Formats: sequence, C-alpha cells, structure tokens
Amino acid sequence: MKTTTDELQTFIAIVDAGSITAAAERLGQTTSGGSRTLSRLEKKLDTTLLMRTTRKIQLTEDGKVFLEHSRSIVNAFDEAEEAVTSHSKTASGLLRVDSASPFILHSIVPYMDEFTKLYPGIKLELHSSERIVDLVEKRIDVAIRIGNLQDSTLHAKSLKPSTLRILASPKYLEKYGTPKTVEDLAKHKLIGFTDPKELNYWPLRTAKSDTYIANCHINASSGETIFQLVKRGVGIACLSDFMTMPDIEKGSLVQILKNHTVDSRQPIQAVYYRNTQLSSRITLFIEFLQKKLKA
Repeated sequence: MKTTTDELQTFIAIVDAGSITAAAERLGQTTSGGSRTLSRLEKKLDTTLLMRTTRKIQLTEDGKVFLEHSRSIVNAFDEAEEAVTSHSKTASGLLRVDSASPFILHSIVPYMDEFTKLYPGIKLELHSSERIVDLVEKRIDVAIRIGNLQDSTLHAKSLKPSTLRILASPKYLEKYGTPKTVEDLAKHKLIGFTDPKELNYWPLRTAKSDTYIANCHINASSGETIFQLVKRGVGIACLSDFMTMPDIEKGSLVQILKNHTVDSRQPIQAVYYRNTQLSSRITLFIEFLQKKLKA
C-alpha cells in the first residue's frame, strides 16, 4: 500500500471543505502541511487528483475514482475503531450540534441535563439555524436535518420520524369556528413558512390530490414562531409532532380535519462527516437521542 490513512483523510477533507486552507483548519494542520500531503499523495500515485486554481479546486477523473475508494477505506477504518472504542473509553472534548430552533428547543434541550451527567467530559455547543448549513464551513460536527436529505456525501443516522398535523388552538376555534372540510380553510387565517414553499403544502385530501397548497395570511421563517402564533390563537398551521405533541395531549392545541388528513411523516436524521477524532462523541450523542426519541 503506497498511501497512508492520513493522506486519504487529508485528500477527502480538501474535497469536502472546498479548499486546502479550510481542510487544514478542520484537521488542525497548517495550510502548507495540507498542501505537501496532497502533493506527496499525487506523487505516489503518479497522477493529478485535483486541479487547483486561486479560487477553487476541481476533481480530475482519476480524482473522482480515487475519492470514492478513499471514502470506503477511511469509513471502514473508522467503523472498526468506533466498534472497539466508542463504549470502552470516556468520551471528552467539544461537540458542535446544529438544528432548526424548534427541534433544539423541543427535542434536544429537554434531555441535555441527563446527557451532560452521563458524559461530563463532552462539552456541547448548540447552534440554531433555520436553513441548512455547510457543516465544514460552520465547523458543525453533527446536524439534525428534517425532511429528505440532499447531500449524499454526509453520513446519516435516522431518528424518529415525525407526523404532520393541521392544528389550531381552542381559543381560535371558539372565535372563528372549526373547519369541517378542506375548502373551509379558505375562510380562515392560515399560518405558514416563508421558505421553502414546500412546507406550505399540507397533507390534506382534496378533489384533485393529496396535497393542499395553503394560501397563508402570516408567514414566518421559523417553525417555533409559527408554533407560538398558533398557541396564541392567531391562526391555523401544519406542524410536526416533535414540537406539538405535549400541547396536543394537554388540549392546548387541537388537531382539525382528521378525516381529511393524509398520513405524512417527516424523516429526521442526524448527519455528519466521518472523523475519527469525533466519532465517539457523535456516536454517543446520536444513540442517546435515538433512545430518548424512541427512534
């Protein structure tokens, strides 16, 4: 074997980060050290893996082939290490977690006292982002993504999927009445998302399809804002169980149009880039969430 795992990891990090400088920062190396490692790897293989310009890097055809095999090799090493070490050593160090604010507040914050007692050596940073962030650019170790994944380069572990329901508060229904049909929604105040617009496609059966495109009177960028507006009786919204179930059970939120609602469950996944130094912390955190959320 001509190459080393360190060289493979550096090559992968450069591709994922988009530059040698960003990869070096992520790996705790100097930029010159990362550049030398890449040059040494290319010399060993007697080929050019990356075309470098002042603005960007681009994989060559040989680079694309080598990247695919490199990921498989590094992942195999990581999985072997993880199987042996993740539960046999005390995990420690910083773990940065990113998610939309509703998931942070309703599905992570309630369990963090227990997590920090179980793993006192792990220091947590919780970041709230309403949009999908670049894990490398923002230096995020694990992110919670709701909905279908777009980035195939990420590793993913499934958490419990969450059902979507059409909800209103008793206060709103007492004042404006309860919609009996999907068509009745046109007479009511609807609350939706500014972006992406697909979040305003509600899982309701209509004469033409199983989707109702909500014409909203109020739009917000955060699901938490929408949640608070609905609780205060401002209008009707389509929200996910992970943030609303306690209020549904207490009766402070009411599901409406049950007979017209199509069963729709949002996939929820923890995503990350494989990194040997972080694998134990990531594994412990994700497994803890899976148990708490009963994935």
